[in-house]
Amino acid sequence: MIGLIIAIIAFNLIAFTVNKKLTANQIVHIWIFTTVFQLTFDLYVNFKYHGYWYFTKGVDWKVFPEHAILIPPVNIIFLNWFPYRNLLSKKIIYLIYWDIVLVLYEVLTFLPEPWGYFRYGWWDWWDSAAINPILLMILLGYYKWTCKLEEKIVRGQS
Repeated sequence: MIGLIIAIIAFNLIAFTVNKKLTANQIVHIWIFTTVFQLTFDLYVNFKYHGYWYFTKGVDWKVFPEHAILIPPVNIIFLNWFPYRNLLSKKIIYLIYWDIVLVLYEVLTFLPEPWGYFRYGWWDWWDSAAINPILLMILLGYYKWTCKLEEKIVRGQS
């Protein structure tokens, strides 16, 4: 639990001090989307198929901070630093970099309690490495869609 608390504080501090691009509305959208998407993903991989779990197998309130206040700021950091106007090669390198960082962080969460809080069933870090870029691209697509909706509102078209 100590590791989770430290990570929550660190990622939230980073997210809200480095954010220069995302509006408050975009942050709220990303926060809610991330929480719902993470819970939906975990509903299947964690609870139905027992691929991984946090702290203990099954539903546990101790996991709520991980879903609600750890992952959203990480996504805010990812979106804030994304090289939107760069070449495709730079975007791919950025995704690879983030994939490596996310997998390394995931491995760090395997430390024994109270520092670690994540455990594997049949899932392993290769599964995470393979699916992280897809999840990040879904997040990026949602963010771009939110930006387009904001532009329509600004122009007065609903």
